Amino acid sequence: MAAALWSRRRWHPESASDPGPACADITVVLLPGILEPWSYLAPLARWLARRGHRVEFVETLGWNIADLDQSAERCLGVLRERGLRRVVLVAHSKGGLIGKAVLLRQGDEDLAVGLVAVATPFGGSSVGRRLHRLVARSPLGLFSPGNPVLGGLAAELAVNARIVSLAPAWDQVIPDGSHLTGATNVDLAVGGHFRPLRDEAVWRLIHEHAHRLAEDAPEGT
Repeated sequence: MAAALWSRRRWHPESASDPGPACADITVVLLPGILEPWSYLAPLARWLARRGHRVEFVETLGWNIADLDQSAERCLGVLRERGLRRVVLVAHSKGGLIGKAVLLRQGDEDLAVGLVAVATPFGGSSVGRRLHRLVARSPLGLFSPGNPVLGGLAAELAVNARIVSLAPAWDQVIPDGSHLTGATNVDLAVGGHFRPLRDEAVWRLIHEHAHRLAEDAPEGT
């Protein structure tokens, strides 16, 4: 029921009590990590809305345990269904992998102009390597450095310049970090895989980089 209510009441700038800078023309689409429902990013959504952004979710991701292909198609489907263009994707963990896949798959549709990813395992996780036998056949198997889907995504470099990767000071889930070749890589002062999503300083960075990505993107990208 909560998801349905959210679907009917999008977070628009006009409903925010503290609009801040004029960002009404910059829509952000939030993509959570694995086993994170859409509501996990609600605090960030409210903060961004108060800064003037229109905020959207991809509720069809559910608990975000589908494979990367299905997840990217669900996101693309929502963007098309809602008539959204030139959005900035804002993601946590697995959501960043979905976001990169969306940038690669959209072709000339001009649906998304860039991605701000927090604590995303672009290169996999050494934790996944140690637990490979246990997780290989589960949704967590995607994060094993030897996973061919992850390897294929990493090999695609064309959209990396349109990605901002925010890496926690330390990350218990991704010990080797979130560096992405060719992207804008930012080291955060706050540590932990989940804590940055509750840190207002990180929210400000997301806001600033989303604004920059939208402003710098030429038409038709």
